[in-house]
Amino acid sequence: MQKHIRNFCIIAHIDHGKSTLADRLLEVTNTVSEREMKAQLLDSMDIERERGITIKMQSVRMSYTQDDTEYILNLIDTPGHVDFSYEVSRSLAACEGALLLVDAAQGIEAQTMANFYLALEHDLEIIPVINKIDLPAANVEGALEEINRVFGIPPEDCLTCSAKTGLGVPKILEKIVSAIPCPQDQPTSKLRALIYDAHYDAYRGVISYIRVMSGSIKKGQKLTMMSTGQTYDVLDIGFFKPKMTSCDQIQEGEVGYMISNIKKVDDARIGDTLTDLKQPATDALSGYAEAKPMVFCGLYPVDTQDYENLKDALDKLKLNDAALQYDPESSQALGLGYRCGFLGLLHMDIIQERIEREFNIDIVVTAPNVTYHFTLTNGEKIQLDNPSQFPDRQKIEIMEEPYMGLSIFTPTQYVGPVMELMQEHRAIYLKAEYMDADRQSFTFHIPLNEMMTNFFDKLKSRTQGYASMDYWFEDYRSSKLTKVDMLINGDPVDALSFICHESKSAFIARKMAEKLKELIPRQLYEVSIQGAIGGKIICRETIRAMRKNVTAKCYGGDISRKRKLLEKQKAGKKKMKALGSVNVPKEAFLSVLKLDS
Repeated sequence: MQKHIRNFCIIAHIDHGKSTLADRLLEVTNTVSEREMKAQLLDSMDIERERGITIKMQSVRMSYTQDDTEYILNLIDTPGHVDFSYEVSRSLAACEGALLLVDAAQGIEAQTMANFYLALEHDLEIIPVINKIDLPAANVEGALEEINRVFGIPPEDCLTCSAKTGLGVPKILEKIVSAIPCPQDQPTSKLRALIYDAHYDAYRGVISYIRVMSGSIKKGQKLTMMSTGQTYDVLDIGFFKPKMTSCDQIQEGEVGYMISNIKKVDDARIGDTLTDLKQPATDALSGYAEAKPMVFCGLYPVDTQDYENLKDALDKLKLNDAALQYDPESSQALGLGYRCGFLGLLHMDIIQERIEREFNIDIVVTAPNVTYHFTLTNGEKIQLDNPSQFPDRQKIEIMEEPYMGLSIFTPTQYVGPVMELMQEHRAIYLKAEYMDADRQSFTFHIPLNEMMTNFFDKLKSRTQGYASMDYWFEDYRSSKLTKVDMLINGDPVDALSFICHESKSAFIARKMAEKLKELIPRQLYEVSIQGAIGGKIICRETIRAMRKNVTAKCYGGDISRKRKLLEKQKAGKKKMKALGSVNVPKEAFLSVLKLDS
């Protein structure tokens, strides 16, 4: 049985056709009938379909017959965006092989390289597939040559296909069977199953996605988790076809799902090892390295009564998104909320949208920040991701901020604009390589803080959409940082405070003040918006008061009567200003993300 199992995933750069190829494989193997077939079948969330991106990896079991032998193919479709590379690494741990898709028109891109090396680290059999050969701009020969030069894979080992039309897909299935190895025999026959993902169902509780490495799981069996020691009964097991289909047992080498009496979301730990309670295995599987959030922001419910609902929503999202982290926090301006950690800005945007859509909770998101390291004069070392925790300047000895390694692929004619953009964002140039006569790749070190506000959009606009990028964490480096407070009528609004490099503080504060001036509605009294570093004001904008023409009824006569009415109005506005409080709309907190450079 095990000799006829093939576990593989599809990896590629964004928009190179992973989900479309998965659709064709499902069609060719008759896993899904024509009536049930639709585009992006494995992308189950509405948000994935609307944006045309894969956010969650999805698995499906297919049957394929070759030379009168039936093979079981377990496919895991993975995301392409760099923010979700943690999902890719989790899926690779459950596979023996990978299809590496390359766009025939665009060639090797930044994420193609990153995913290739990720698959090599997991010791997978890699099958390069050149997709979109039906496009008028397709350059198959050029793509084959590039794969040979960059990855060292000869052209005869590469396959070509059009995932859209289905051309060449049968050959891919033949190659999967012949090239990808079957699951290896394990030294033990005792049950060891890896939980590689999970999701929460309102009616059935926690559904764990498992890859059985050794032994087998049956319905009614009692299992224990090796990290926590907690025991569970197996209520239901089965496979994804692609809908959940029950079966009696999942054997060694197979991928499926398990429903047990796991009551708490925290108990379904991704990367944990399941084993039999009566005959437990001695060694746990290696699991996964913990994902480190890079971007932090505050999430606050607009209606304070939704605070507990927001906690439930984050609990359920964390179950199938191990990279999401959160801790309770409070703000003077926004009340009770959560400080959340994300892998990147797209990850943050997706979580925010899922909370609003799937759980119907209206939330306010504060300005994103990164984690800074501080060494104080007394030798104490602290980490902070919230501007409100910024220590007193006199107590700081060393300030450090995270630097990322950045790889950019761009056509040669856009090298000038790319270099200009990097200079603006404090990037350090490392090296350049020619991919071919028309394309170059550059490597930089760049502060993560500089990549926070629409950096990718600016890169795309300056290269007319042709550049692609990949980034990874490098290290922490010493830097001159400062905290800027935004004051409205003299009162600091903690949710609008931010930490930045000293050289950019005045510029960002001025941009922010201008944006707030547009967004805060006019009051019956004058409103001042200021940016301040400590006690020093670095910028100011003023929202003029709305005024009634109190002298309209005075025509002719003595000027002193008009002046008396104006003085009376002025005194009333002064008193109103002393008592008044300004309501800052939700858009003001989101405006920080949309500051143009």
